[in-house]
Amino acid sequence: MTDLIVKEDKIIERILSTELVRVTERAAVSSARLRGRGDEKAADQAAVDAMRRELNRLPIHGKVVIGEGERDEAPMLFIGEEVGTKTGPRVDIAVDPLEGTTLCAKDMPGSIAVMAMAEAGTLLNAPDVYMDKIAIGPGYPTGVVDLDAKPEDNINALAKAKGVPAGEITVVILDRPRHADLIAACRRAGAAIRLITDGDVAGVIHCAQPEETGCDLYLGTGGAPEGVLAAGALRCVGGQMQGRLILDTQAKVDRAAKMGVKDPKKKYDMKELASGDVIVCATGVTDGALLKGVKFHPKLITTETIIYRSVTGTVRRIFAEHRQFEKFKLD
Repeated sequence: MTDLIVKEDKIIERILSTELVRVTERAAVSSARLRGRGDEKAADQAAVDAMRRELNRLPIHGKVVIGEGERDEAPMLFIGEEVGTKTGPRVDIAVDPLEGTTLCAKDMPGSIAVMAMAEAGTLLNAPDVYMDKIAIGPGYPTGVVDLDAKPEDNINALAKAKGVPAGEITVVILDRPRHADLIAACRRAGAAIRLITDGDVAGVIHCAQPEETGCDLYLGTGGAPEGVLAAGALRCVGGQMQGRLILDTQAKVDRAAKMGVKDPKKKYDMKELASGDVIVCATGVTDGALLKGVKFHPKLITTETIIYRSVTGTVRRIFAEHRQFEKFKLD
C-alpha cells in the first residue's frame, strides 16, 4: 500500500515526539488521581488543565483543530484555540485529554490521554460531532471494506480476504443503544462482537494488531476527535479507515461549513482525516489492552506511553519512572 509522500520541509522536528510524551503523561497522571471517584467531569477537567499547560510550554505555534468543544465551551481545549509559545512551526493539534472518562471515573480498563500533532492544514478541521467509522488492519487489498456497504457484506469480504469463514471475524463496536441494529446485522453474518464501553481510539488501533488483540474490524459511530486520532495512528502501523461526519442538523452543517467542510456527506479516507507527517501520542490512565495505567508509589509514579509517527512508521513505547512529583502539580 502506497502512502503519502511528505516533503522534507513539511516534516515535524522529531524532537517534538518526545515533547508530546510529557504532554500526555501530565494529563494521564492528573486524571489518574481521580480514578474511581465517580466524577467524570472532574477527571476530564484535570486532564484538560494539565494538557493545556504542557502544550503552552512547547516551542510551537499550534492550533487545536479537533478538540472537546468550541470556543463557548471553554475551559475545555476548544476548536480554534492556539497553544504553544508561538515561536516554532505552525502545527495542527487534535486532542482527547481523557478518552474514556467513564472508564476513569469507574476505574475500569482502557482509559487513556491521547493527542496528535501534524503540519498545519493536514488534520481534518471539523466541529465536535459524531463520526461514522470503519477500520481494518494492514495486509488487505485497498477497498476490501467500505463505509457505505452493509455490515454483512463487509464481514464477508474481509473474511474472504483473510481466508477464513465469517465466524472467525471479530468486530469491535461501542456498546451503545444506537448500535443495536448494527450489532444484530453483524451477528446474523456470523461474526463475533467485542463490545467496548468507551475508548474507540484504542478500539480502532486494536484492529491493526489482530494477531495480538483478536480484533479484525471496527464499525459504528463515535466521536470525530477520536476518529482523527485513530486515523493518525493507523497511518503509522498500516490499515484502512473511512469516516463520515454525522451532521444531522442544519446548525451542525453550518458550523462545519464555517470550518471548511464543503460536502456534509463526504466520505473521508484515512489520509484525508490525517495527512502529512502525523505524530500520535497516548499515555495509559487505567490499565488496558493497549497501555498500562498510571501507578502511584511512595517515591515514584510510573507511566506507559506509546508514540506513533507516520512519516517513518516508527512506534515507540516509553515506560517512565517519575521521581519529581512537583512537575505534575498545576499552578
